[in-house]
Amino acid sequence: MVKNKLNKTEKSVEAALIRGEYRPVSRAEFRSVAEAVLQRKKNTVLNIRVNSRDLVRLKQKAKKLHIPYQTFISEIIHRFAA
Repeated sequence: MVKNKLNKTEKSVEAALIRGEYRPVSRAEFRSVAEAVLQRKKNTVLNIRVNSRDLVRLKQKAKKLHIPYQTFISEIIHRFAA
C-alpha cells in the first residue's frame, strides 16, 4: 500500500472524517451544491482601472478575511450583480 503525505488541510479533513463530522447528502442536495459551484466558476478576465486608495483598502479588508484580494473583489462583484 502506498502512503501519501498529507498537507495540513488534508490532515484536518482526515481528522474530521474520523471524528464523524461529515454526513452523507442526498442526490438532490449534491446536485444543488454542484450547480452552485458551477455558477460561481470564473470564466472571464476583467481589466479595470481603480483608485489606488480604494485598492489599498480592498486589499486590507481581504487580508483581514484571510483571502486573496482578487477573490474578495470577485465576490463583491458577484454579490452586487446578483
